[in-house]
Amino acid sequence: MKGKLIIVSGPSGSGKSTVTKLVKDRLNIPLSISATTRQPRTGEINGKDYFFLTKEIFEQKIKNDEFYEYANVHGNYYGTLKEVVENNLSKGLNVILEIDVQGALIAKEKKKDAILVFFRTKDMETLENRLRNRKTDTEEVIQLRLKNAAKELEYEPKYDYTIINNDIKHSCQELIDIINS
Repeated sequence: MKGKLIIVSGPSGSGKSTVTKLVKDRLNIPLSISATTRQPRTGEINGKDYFFLTKEIFEQKIKNDEFYEYANVHGNYYGTLKEVVENNLSKGLNVILEIDVQGALIAKEKKKDAILVFFRTKDMETLENRLRNRKTDTEEVIQLRLKNAAKELEYEPKYDYTIINNDIKHSCQELIDIINS
């Protein structure tokens, strides 16, 4: 039996990363490793954190249609290799990808049976409070994230499921129920 591809997206601060990590650990779902052309950061390991590729190799893989989705972010490519995902799915393992909304829709085009799950907060005020309470971003970055969130929310109707993340435990159970359905 083939595994399911679950694609999770949502605004920064919606809690998608926290919930996704907890669910992956709870269900023992393998982490799908992305490819990138950026340089490894201290402690990052090729094949564990990312597949670190040269720009030339990455662009050749684009030409060969080897990605479900990819994007150029701040001058570096990031992408989801089909081979990595398909290898796990063919073993009957479920795979969760946490990617941006544009990438999710592109991946869905290539993998029609992928399940799209959108994470959001109940309102923008809650989202703003979460971003501020992180105390990791400047005011300028917070405003940019809020502006981006407003754009990302426009994609929500294109998703199969929405999880309004008011409570991490409840949201984890919702995502588990979606995966198991």
